[in-house]
Amino acid sequence: MSIKKNIVRMGSVLTILLALLTGTVPRPVADGFGVEPLPDIEKSSPSICGDCNNDGSIDALDFALIKQYIADSAHGYNSTMDLNADNSIDAIDVSIMKQYLMGKLTSLPYTVPETATKWVGTWSTAPQLTEAANMPPSPGLSNNTLRQVVCVSAGGSQLRLKFSNEYGNSPLTLNSVHLAESAGESSIRQGTDRVLTFSGKEAVTIPAGKTVTSDTLDYSLTKLTNMAVTIYFGNVPAALTGHPGSRTTSYLKPGNAAGSLSMSGAAVTEHWYVLIGIDIFAGDSCKAAVALGDSITDGRGSTTNGNDRWTDRLAWRLQENTATSKVSVLNQGIGGNAVLSGGLGPTALSRFERDVLQQSGIRYVIIFEGVNDIGAGGSQAVATNLINAYKEFITKAHARGILVYGATITPFGGSQYDSAAHEQARQTVNNWIRTGGQFDAVIDFDAAVRNPGNQKQLSGSYDSGDHLHLNAEGYKKMSEAVDLTLFSK
Repeated sequence: MSIKKNIVRMGSVLTILLALLTGTVPRPVADGFGVEPLPDIEKSSPSICGDCNNDGSIDALDFALIKQYIADSAHGYNSTMDLNADNSIDAIDVSIMKQYLMGKLTSLPYTVPETATKWVGTWSTAPQLTEAANMPPSPGLSNNTLRQVVCVSAGGSQLRLKFSNEYGNSPLTLNSVHLAESAGESSIRQGTDRVLTFSGKEAVTIPAGKTVTSDTLDYSLTKLTNMAVTIYFGNVPAALTGHPGSRTTSYLKPGNAAGSLSMSGAAVTEHWYVLIGIDIFAGDSCKAAVALGDSITDGRGSTTNGNDRWTDRLAWRLQENTATSKVSVLNQGIGGNAVLSGGLGPTALSRFERDVLQQSGIRYVIIFEGVNDIGAGGSQAVATNLINAYKEFITKAHARGILVYGATITPFGGSQYDSAAHEQARQTVNNWIRTGGQFDAVIDFDAAVRNPGNQKQLSGSYDSGDHLHLNAEGYKKMSEAVDLTLFSK
């Protein structure tokens, strides 16, 4: 490095160190005697926590990188900037780096004390590429307004929302995003509407393949409440990120109707698009439980707009039970999903990091998936491979301090999957779940909903009609089979 560059670098470092004491950091500039341009964090491959520019040291330039990263919401997750290992990069990481550079902390990553607050998911859905049959109806999303309704589990006073363009083939622009309490159908409750911002701005453009998180919003969020998220879109890619199995009605209207109290005359669709999560800022006693599954977890057979999936019922039980009232439930089911290969959406093996480990405040995961693998293959080799996949899930989750509960696969006698080989594979998997000793606990959905007179079939009172998926009463029974004390650990 030349003498001039050394002088520039030393001046930059001194400038940023001085700024640590004042609480401000200058934004990098391209030339002159400001901070040198920071490296492309997407292309570098650092491995040491805190060494964000991979230069072998942790210094004020790394502090500036984290600040820049948060200001530029287009970047994806970068583990070297996650200084408290909570799968999120936010103001807490800025504070930790500041304390480290001032000598108040001696090592990274730093575990935040038990009394600290943190982000915890209160609602989520698993994103996938939207199939042609599930695209938005006319007039489409571009330059139009979409209102989507979701039911949160835990409440809080501060929150943030997450949006995804993971499967998009071009940038996605959100001109304006509003959050309000739903008043039923397309209406919102007057006086509850708030506008979200992104790095202080109302509009945000999400590059293809990326996700974005809103700024923190002060909001009195009540537990178990239907919330309306209304997006006025700009440009929208042809390939959309969404979740087809919403089991709730979304409302689409031409032009900008983001602040409207009602969207009468709107086109309707039973799909979600772009929105993937809501987090609350809560005390350490708050925790999230993720349900990883397929269409039975996604809620096929449940009541549209009824919020009576088994995960919804479980969320209600947890919130109403004093000992577990600070535990939220995140539904990461995808209809038609498989664990190993094929199916709809990314396999459970490929999405486990994203849909489980990267969820905010995760403490528990319920693994309830495998019926589509058995239905498509049906051999004992499939059963063995499913068991190996469960072992992989357990190992990865335990490494993060997450408890893993295994749920037995429910009966499918009389359905399209019915065969002797398929039933044998199901029994092999269920026997391992019950007796393998590797899950932290077992939730026996099979025993809860099977027909006592023919254990290969669902009980008739719980069968939606296709002998594979359950009805609302069946999902209620499944939720009642979950021991709530598992969520006091």
